[in-house]
Amino acid sequence: MDAADAVRRGVVVGLAALALLLPVAAGRQPADPADAGLVESSPRFADIDAGAASDDVRHVADWVADTHDNAGARFFVVDKKAARLYAFAADARLLASAPVLLGAAHGDHSVAGIGDRPMEQIRPDERTTPAGRYLAQRGRNTLGEDVVWVDYAAAVSMHRVRTTRPEELRLHRLATASSDDNRISYGCINVPVVFYETYLGAHNAMNGAVVYVLPERDSAQQVFGSYDVAAVHGLRDGSHSTEKGSTYVLRHHAGPEHALREGLGQRPAGHTDSWLATVRR
Repeated sequence: MDAADAVRRGVVVGLAALALLLPVAAGRQPADPADAGLVESSPRFADIDAGAASDDVRHVADWVADTHDNAGARFFVVDKKAARLYAFAADARLLASAPVLLGAAHGDHSVAGIGDRPMEQIRPDERTTPAGRYLAQRGRNTLGEDVVWVDYAAAVSMHRVRTTRPEELRLHRLATASSDDNRISYGCINVPVVFYETYLGAHNAMNGAVVYVLPERDSAQQVFGSYDVAAVHGLRDGSHSTEKGSTYVLRHHAGPEHALREGLGQRPAGHTDSWLATVRR
């Protein structure tokens, strides 16, 4: 093989490898999970008691268990429709759940550049909690409190419920049986203090943990590329649930980018350069 042939061969091999790494683009059909070799011979399901979670939560948790999408790490599922946070062990066993407060505006996407804008410039219709798959990153706010970054570029984190504005009745909203009044934040996920300390607090190893924020307008299949585990393994007819042939965009956020907001905070572990940031409360 001469030098020119070697170069051409290297280019072809490199392009083939790159094609395997690229996510499915919007408007294209994802491969059938069985054909793509993503499904094990025996199905794996999340360990969730009957009635303990919505169908959407169970769908995503089962898919995580079956594909090991969490890469052996703890994971969390935010059900925006029910305004509830679910904590799972690495083996997809449900540990606990709790009500949470979410962005005041309904929607599954953040406005471009919102992480760079002061809070007073964020319109009410822009205060969304974006859906997607995120790698958790621990950080600290200006008061020295630890927070868990979800979408760092959009300045969205999970933190203890904020009660600095009594007129917002945030604790009362968490205590009511309805989820209709749980939309009050600028986009951050406000968590009850006891739940936060137990499952998100400083003694928990968060780096590497995965956070799945479920959509409220799109489908889970569109956002995550997930599938109905039972149907794929032939345990039931799930032609509707698996939505074969649907298109999706995988919103995978591998880590923090940057976010300029009012105030100062501490950058997540692994980032040593100075920065300005605040959390959308």
